[in-house]
Amino acid sequence: MGNYSMKIIIFFFLSTFLLQAQERLTVVKDSSGLSENAIRKKAEAADKKVKRILDIQDVIAATDSKGKVDLAKLEAKWEKLSPTPKKYDWVQTKSGEWFRGNIKALYDDRLEFDSKEIGLYTFKLADVAQIKSYHLMRVNIENLASIKGILRLKGEKLTIIQGENKYDFAKKQIVSFARDANAERNLWSGKASIGLDMRSGNSDQQDFTANLKLQRRSSESHLALSYLGRVSSKEKVEISNDHRFNEKYDIFLSRNFFWTPLFSELYIDKFKNIDAQITAGVGVGYTLLDTSKTRWSFSGGPAFVYTRHATVDTATQKTAFSPALEASTQYKYKINTMTKLTYDYKLTYTTREAGVYKHHMVLVLQNSLLSWLDFDISGIWDYVKSPTAASDGAIPLQNDFQMIMGFGVAF
Repeated sequence: MGNYSMKIIIFFFLSTFLLQAQERLTVVKDSSGLSENAIRKKAEAADKKVKRILDIQDVIAATDSKGKVDLAKLEAKWEKLSPTPKKYDWVQTKSGEWFRGNIKALYDDRLEFDSKEIGLYTFKLADVAQIKSYHLMRVNIENLASIKGILRLKGEKLTIIQGENKYDFAKKQIVSFARDANAERNLWSGKASIGLDMRSGNSDQQDFTANLKLQRRSSESHLALSYLGRVSSKEKVEISNDHRFNEKYDIFLSRNFFWTPLFSELYIDKFKNIDAQITAGVGVGYTLLDTSKTRWSFSGGPAFVYTRHATVDTATQKTAFSPALEASTQYKYKINTMTKLTYDYKLTYTTREAGVYKHHMVLVLQNSLLSWLDFDISGIWDYVKSPTAASDGAIPLQNDFQMIMGFGVAF
């Protein structure tokens, strides 16, 4: 890890630049003093104005040369008119179907929507024809502004109604949006998966695994928290006990570019002689590919690793504080409407005291059973190039493989 001081200087220079870039995003505040209900009434008035124009045009289109109105044609036209939001947000797909519920967030061109009829569901933005929000949304417009208001999306045009003003943008300019942070719980979502395998007879063995993911999405940032743990015993003797806590906080600078003011991990594995290992750092990231089926992103940056071993020989220090470089990638592919594939890979290059080189790889095949219930098959590969020997001289294996099958509940 030579020349690490130069890397730190480069890192602080880059961090300063990114902070300045983030500050260029103008926050458009509402100075009208209007209440939320008053703003909604303005949005409803605009909706009714459009509806009246459509009504007149439809009547004219359904009237023949003798002045007779074809009611069947008029009824078909009226069926296409959009509803007025009352307590709920509305989303229309390009197939013409309307859905009533609550918008959670739009992130990576995917709209997370919660409805009593379909549960928690994710629409691809490319499949959405209209959005009419009842709730105030904070919208991040690429390289321009963050604006709070009532949202209207029709075709390729986005309108944000804020106080006495209306702002129009192209659909392609949207980076993200989410419910205004006044209702903090609306910004959070998550998924919990649990696996339990118990065997008795010729041999007694119990395996327990847990995988928890939480995320907070706002129009400007994304916070991801996760836990992956395993405890196993055979013939009442513990054979595995490892836990991994991860945190990553991203701030959007544009549709594809983001920076990470903090990523961190706490890793515990007594069978690898790791009493506790803490990694913390900062980085930048870029979304290389983002389509309706595929998303591929990269991120990474400098970090520090603190390691405390469970036991060591007399020639080895029990604790070590090491500089590091970390890189990660995430690949998501939607195989069909029911099945998704996710690949996460994280690599850390550090000093001999912390293992020299390690990686954590997770491959997940997610099968949707219900809108809120999945059956997941996960493959995990952990590798450490130079594990630290215990006090008895035993050296942990470099590779550790794991397969998990379990049910996941989204919330």
